[in-house]
Amino acid sequence: MTAVKTLPRLRERYEKETVPALMSDFNYVNIMEVPRLSKVVINIGMGEAIQNAKALESAQTDLATITGQRPVIRRAKKSVAAFKLREGMPVGLMVTLRGRRMYEFLDKLINAVLPRIRDFRGIPRNAFDGRGNYSLGMKDQLTFPEIEYGKIDKARGLQITIVTSARTDEEGRRLLELLGMPFVRG
Repeated sequence: MTAVKTLPRLRERYEKETVPALMSDFNYVNIMEVPRLSKVVINIGMGEAIQNAKALESAQTDLATITGQRPVIRRAKKSVAAFKLREGMPVGLMVTLRGRRMYEFLDKLINAVLPRIRDFRGIPRNAFDGRGNYSLGMKDQLTFPEIEYGKIDKARGLQITIVTSARTDEEGRRLLELLGMPFVRG
């Protein structure tokens, strides 16, 4: 018996609700003009990795647990004497999600992670880059349900960048709103 592949919930919502709404909102003629999600990039800056190699391994397992994908180690491009940093030293971790994993991660972020943040009133509306891409910073990885509090060595912040094919911030904001992103009201 073969397994039936189903579309991720968010992808289904995009195709059934978001595309028609965006077509009417922005008067697109062709369905290919409609903005879509390209990728989601998750970064953790690891300045402490210079002194503590175990911190890098710990953050790597946390990021792999959160995303379901092995992170890439980012290395310093330049030496900075003030930070005791030499070219080629590990300074961070990065994961790029596309396709099914991207939709499942965003679904989890919107419906499970963001509502768990204490005193959460929504994410800022103005964190777009001018080309329809959105960046969101998180103070720690503990809001993700996969992370067990007792097993982490340190709370680390992470940055989530949602890359879209939108040409303007207005199009990108509307796309994310229709997908359920909880922006601050007002």
